[in-house]
Amino acid sequence: MNRPFIEFQGSILNKEVFTTHFVCDLEKCKGACCTLESEYGAPLLEEELALIEAALPAALEYLPAEHRAEIMKNGFSENKEGELVTRSVNNRACVLVYYVNGVAKCALERAYFDGKTTFRKPISCHLFPIRIADFMGEVLRYEQFSECAPALERGKQEKVTIFEFCKEALERKYSKEWFIKLSKSIQE
Repeated sequence: MNRPFIEFQGSILNKEVFTTHFVCDLEKCKGACCTLESEYGAPLLEEELALIEAALPAALEYLPAEHRAEIMKNGFSENKEGELVTRSVNNRACVLVYYVNGVAKCALERAYFDGKTTFRKPISCHLFPIRIADFMGEVLRYEQFSECAPALERGKQEKVTIFEFCKEALERKYSKEWFIKLSKSIQE
């Protein structure tokens, strides 16, 4: 793969998505992607708001009191400089985070896996470490954080790339057929 990016069905994918090894290691990073210091939470799509709103009652039971209070007072989302995002608590944790043995986890996803809702989590979270930007079309790129160093190590050990690691999320976003066609395309 000599090109710095791949164009595929109207999207542009940075080659790092296909060449960088990555497998989350929550025991080492402690769910850092959900607790990075920032006033911005996870990017949200407009169409996800109603889905999250419907899933929220089931997710609330897992959240710490401080997070529930923030949601009750201000809601789970906000618009920051034209970008729709989840709220963060103390400019750190996503408002939808709960903790298990010091590891940050998503309450929406927990409710989903417990069979209490049909919405898993925002697609931006599911795709992480892939981020999608809109530059006259979708651009998929690898977003690097030093907190993810354990994931890079584990990915190398397991010989799994970001593209492979994010297979389920990419299929959710685009379709299984899209993933298969893109997989064949990059092998040519």
